[in-house]
Amino acid sequence: MFFRDTLRRHAQAAGVVGWVRNNPDGGVEAVFEGEQDAVERLVDFCRTGPRGARVDAIEVYEETPEGLDGFRVS
Repeated sequence: MFFRDTLRRHAQAAGVVGWVRNNPDGGVEAVFEGEQDAVERLVDFCRTGPRGARVDAIEVYEETPEGLDGFRVS
């Protein structure tokens, strides 16, 4: 939860909406919608994560916004 909750707090502070969840393979998946600069800052945060996190790699895909509301942790 630490990585996901920290990401949620960063997203809310940046005005970014979306969601983040753990996957069964141990990875983390997230969707961000918001101003391009704010989304890029969140993607940069994901490259290292919070202190103590281990990030092996990230994959970034651009998609059509869905019009999400708020930021959800699953």
